[in-house]
Amino acid sequence: MVHEIPGMELSGRVVALGERARHWQLGAEVMGIVGGGSYAERIAVHERQLLPVPASVPVADAAAIPEVWITAFDALVVQGGLTAGRTALIHAGGSGVGTAAVQIANAIGARAIVTASGGKVARCLELGAVAAIDYAIDDFVGATVAITDGVGADVILDVIGGDYVNRNIEAVAVGGRIIQVGVMGGGMTEVNVGKLLPKRAALIGTVLRGRPIEEKIAITQRFGAEMLPLFDRGTVVPVIDRRYSLDDIAVAHAAMETNENVGKIVIDVATPAA
Repeated sequence: MVHEIPGMELSGRVVALGERARHWQLGAEVMGIVGGGSYAERIAVHERQLLPVPASVPVADAAAIPEVWITAFDALVVQGGLTAGRTALIHAGGSGVGTAAVQIANAIGARAIVTASGGKVARCLELGAVAAIDYAIDDFVGATVAITDGVGADVILDVIGGDYVNRNIEAVAVGGRIIQVGVMGGGMTEVNVGKLLPKRAALIGTVLRGRPIEEKIAITQRFGAEMLPLFDRGTVVPVIDRRYSLDDIAVAHAAMETNENVGKIVIDVATPAA
């Protein structure tokens, strides 16, 4: 029986090179997003799916960057078209993707409105959100419309799905884009297309894992060129809530299921001697 090794992002040091690999040297500190397998002590990765670890970030912390930051960048900037002066509504603002998305919006001169649970609202504001809405007690549609003076959000990044889809249509601006990157609240729902049409808005579904390797390389390299320098400038930082050793992986997954973390949970995998 073949067992799939989980894990979609990694950081570490290059310990071996393929015959045609030219991009890295042995010992280089790298990070990247993969289709699985990063819980292993060693993993083979296409050289152009890797990025250099920023000088300001310890290599053990850099694993908190690739998946959520590339996902947020792709959703907001590449597919959402977010630019300076526009507004993004970011659901699950305290998640790994959410904490990255808030910082990306700020870095490019856009505004970030987030939804989050009550215990995460303050941290989202600290990261730079102009407003953090407790989804359990407040209406994010009304709040978004009010904050934007009736315009709505230019880009909505949603990992929830379910009944958020129709509410996102109400909250999006005319000509805006709703980028669906997850369905934590359910993948089946009825959509009121009648409200979508007059807004001339787009509802776009997307994932990174299932894309062809050429597309993964392209978005990785674009993120590296446009966003990676911001880490060393201190403009953005990886947000790590807690970390565990691989021996405590069950504890780590249990902690993740509580949904109490703000940002990433990092697993430290012991590597064998080279």
